[in-house]
Amino acid sequence: MDVNAAVAAVAAIAGVLTGVIAVLAFRWSEREQKRPTRTSLHTDPVLPPGVDTVLSVLRSSAVVLDESDAVVKASSAAYALGLVRGGKLAVEPMILMARDTRRDGEIRQVELDLPRRGTGRGEALAVSARVAPLGSRLVLLLVEDLTEARRIEAVRRDFVANVSHELKTPVGALSLLSEAVMGASEDPEAVERFAGRMQIEATRLTNLVQELIDLSRVQNDDPLEDAEPVRVDELVAEAIDRCRHQAGTKQITMAAGGTADLRLWGNRGQLAAALGNLVENAVNYSPARTRVGIAARRVTAPGGDLIEIAVTDQGIGISEKDKERVFERFYRVDPARSRATGGTGLGLAIVKHVAASHSGEVTVWSSEGQGSTFTLRLPEAVAARDRASGDRTPGLDEGDEAGQTDGTTTVSSPYEPFSAPEVHP
Repeated sequence: MDVNAAVAAVAAIAGVLTGVIAVLAFRWSEREQKRPTRTSLHTDPVLPPGVDTVLSVLRSSAVVLDESDAVVKASSAAYALGLVRGGKLAVEPMILMARDTRRDGEIRQVELDLPRRGTGRGEALAVSARVAPLGSRLVLLLVEDLTEARRIEAVRRDFVANVSHELKTPVGALSLLSEAVMGASEDPEAVERFAGRMQIEATRLTNLVQELIDLSRVQNDDPLEDAEPVRVDELVAEAIDRCRHQAGTKQITMAAGGTADLRLWGNRGQLAAALGNLVENAVNYSPARTRVGIAARRVTAPGGDLIEIAVTDQGIGISEKDKERVFERFYRVDPARSRATGGTGLGLAIVKHVAASHSGEVTVWSSEGQGSTFTLRLPEAVAARDRASGDRTPGLDEGDEAGQTDGTTTVSSPYEPFSAPEVHP
């Protein structure tokens, strides 16, 4: 009987232990199921409702970080800018901002210059970063690319500075000359001399203002709104007539050839201004008793036939370092010589914009001491008109501030020699 009681006691104790172990195992299993796994951290939705949709339509690059600085959500723009690499935020200052915001809940904003990925040059990527808390655990980082805005601002600032300087010079000269005229009122010869100088400065000021107006017009207007077939020989004749006096003073011979039966499609006034500027520059920068040639021809291109108009001179030429900059506003290869010839530094900028707005380009070949060849390539009238009727999208590239297009100014080989009758001034 004692043996049976002992067996029963042992069985009871074993049952109790089994029950306790089963309860503990069950609770441990529940706890393990509730604990987030590494996979569930990336698959379970952790963003507040609607946030994912909002981030997808933002123009700024967006990154959401959790309490361990891991990336929970990042837009494609954030990857494109190189902010997120390997699933982690790669910009240390932004990580520090996120930690500070997570600690005190304050919104922070800073502008940074980041190294640009994929370039061997020291170009910087200018960004504006803003960090704000998103719920109790997350922080939101919004990054806006300011690189293009800064470039546009630099262009605008330089343009204003150059305009101010160019206007100040003739205005200051006129002021001094007027004082000189007043002081020399008893000397007719001095008055006449000073008055002549005043006329020169007034003409320079008038030309500058007019070219600023022309530049603004070609940047803002659509030349194809008033487009028409324009005869090349008429444009050449007008350009030659415009420079006839200057060429005659310097005994420069002008020659034209190959312009018969060629027509362009575009704004006649703008095309005449562009070609006139090229011919005028050729005359102004050529030594006395030299030759300026104007030639035109039709060339075949994949998008339709083009008309090439080349202006060749025997002037001072352009160095390699200046070739890519001669089409910039107010840029002068030789500032002293430009002022002596009355140039404003805007002529070639106008040529560049006219070419771009007519779906063409302007190129330059030059050798120091041997001369230069500027070539306008523009669509022929029939081809350009057909293309315009199918797709009216010519003009300057979108996003280019004030018409500053990239790729319309290139360096090419010199124009082929031509035989043309000489046109004497």
